Amino acid sequence: MKNHKVLAMNFGSTSTKVAIYENDNEVMLQVFRHTPEEMKGITTMEQNAAFRKGVILDYLKGQGVDLNELDAIVGRGGLMRPIEGGTYIVNDAMLEDLHSCKYGFHVCNLGGILASEIGSELGKPAYVVDPPVIYEMAEVASLSGHPDFPRRPLFHALNQKAIAKRYAEEIGRPYESLRLIVAHMGGGTTVGAHLNGRVVDVNNGLEGEGAYTGERPGTLPVLDVVRAVFSGKYGKTYEEIRHFFCMECGLVGYTGTNDGREITRRIAEGDHNAELAYRGMAYQVAKEIGAMGAALQGKVDAILLTGGFAYDKTLMGWIEEYVGYLAPVRIYPGEDEMLALAQGALRVLNGKEEAKIY
Repeated sequence: MKNHKVLAMNFGSTSTKVAIYENDNEVMLQVFRHTPEEMKGITTMEQNAAFRKGVILDYLKGQGVDLNELDAIVGRGGLMRPIEGGTYIVNDAMLEDLHSCKYGFHVCNLGGILASEIGSELGKPAYVVDPPVIYEMAEVASLSGHPDFPRRPLFHALNQKAIAKRYAEEIGRPYESLRLIVAHMGGGTTVGAHLNGRVVDVNNGLEGEGAYTGERPGTLPVLDVVRAVFSGKYGKTYEEIRHFFCMECGLVGYTGTNDGREITRRIAEGDHNAELAYRGMAYQVAKEIGAMGAALQGKVDAILLTGGFAYDKTLMGWIEEYVGYLAPVRIYPGEDEMLALAQGALRVLNGKEEAKIY
């Protein structure tokens, strides 16, 4: 097998991750944390792209990286129309949707945009892998209660599939043969039912469906939300109200912080409110896992817990107490997104998978 070098990029609201892989081997990895001062005045996708591109290229130049040695550029996919999982070539149609934010404004749109920009300058192919808009849900799972509000998945597709495939490799079975429940718990929480290589049901973690998280409310009673919006208490504009529901709820609303380490410290000091809020989050995640168990008709090979909160053994223990009856529980703290990005591009470069067209 020929050696291939891949540049992988993953963007968060205040972070930029950049890595170079030679085949499956990580050659370098750097995470940049951006301060409010650095991000001040950056409001459009174009401004964000210019800023992040400068950060990446300056770093690579400083490390003496010869960009011409790269075989492909890959970024985490953004908000686009619903598509099946896989590795996609970044084409003009995709770029139009990412730049216009037709399907939502999120910094993950930069994955395809900057992969294309850097790739074009180098004459190298640009890809995105398993973007958060993957739509593999069963038809019945798309029903919400009214045709104007269909359920649509917005979830940690890249890491969910990466962890599911990692587990499959560990036990020596094809991912496509397994029935898994994968719960990613980070800034957002998404719980997916993986049936024979497809995510047949999953919650919209970006827009409030499911369990409450560090800063998002999860599912709330509809009429209570409507009353809250009309009351003006949480803002007068859409952006103000959106900020409240995306940033000031969940653990932040109950405890004033989204930091699990801080909450754990308070619990150790006897803070009942902190423990109740943390247990409440575990309880809601467990209920989502139980619901996905129903989606798989109770036939579940394993439950996989991942994301930043998976580092907390106490929280994971609470969840396992609720769902351990359903299937064995395996814990994968953090995320494998950078390697998953590189592997998605490598499968195409090595001819193991054909790149999909958007």
